Amino acid sequence: MAANNTIVGTINFITLLLSIPIIGAGIWLANEPDNACVKILQWPLIILGASISVVALLGFVGGCWRITWLLISYFVVMFILIAAFACLVVLVFLVTNKGSGHPAPGRTYTEHDLHDFSGWLRGKITAPQKWDRVRSCLNSTEMCSELNQRYRIAQDFFNARLTSIQYGCCMPPAECGYSYINPTYWLNPNNTAASMDCLQWSNEQMQLCFHCDSCKAGLLANLTQEWRSLDIILFITLGVLICVYLVGFGFALRKSRTGHTPPTRHKQDT
Repeated sequence: MAANNTIVGTINFITLLLSIPIIGAGIWLANEPDNACVKILQWPLIILGASISVVALLGFVGGCWRITWLLISYFVVMFILIAAFACLVVLVFLVTNKGSGHPAPGRTYTEHDLHDFSGWLRGKITAPQKWDRVRSCLNSTEMCSELNQRYRIAQDFFNARLTSIQYGCCMPPAECGYSYINPTYWLNPNNTAASMDCLQWSNEQMQLCFHCDSCKAGLLANLTQEWRSLDIILFITLGVLICVYLVGFGFALRKSRTGHTPPTRHKQDT
């Protein structure tokens, strides 16, 4: 009995630990400025991780106290949660598998085209009402204003390792040929017909290129980069979680086959 309880407790304790990186991933995304403005992935991860932890505790109670219906419920609900988790991991992989970008003309950084990204992901931010909310959120951050404080010389700015969203939202596209004054102030474009973004640019500090497609593409590039890195952790967590579930299920199945066999009665010779 003690050995059985130890095995059940260990299996569910490991499951409980595996919920931590899932919840942690959601919390990390919620604190990233770009993901905090978009709010797509963080809450599903937090809710999924919290659900796994609660179900793991129920499985521990059901296994240790031999509550059959609770143990069965644990395996059924955990199977559903693992399936949902697997779907989420696959979805993240599919929607981040595009949008590699291209070198900006005469610059050392990479620019991105909006249509290079997943249509599903584009639809989450490019609809007018959605983008107005996202744009206002991004505009409230200091991601552009801090560039003016950090970079004074043009060459230092062009050689800097900025985020894709800063390149897309805080400065005009390189193809427009604007002249650098400071990171968020540019003059005299050479080619305003290169794209609509060239006309969208404004030196008004609350506007800049936040209406541009390059800003939306920069945001999507940031999201996909962060999600790709996160998906590796989630994939590893999913693999371990499946293994732990199968071990627990196999143990419970073997126990159900051997633990309820009625003892054999021998007739006494009279």
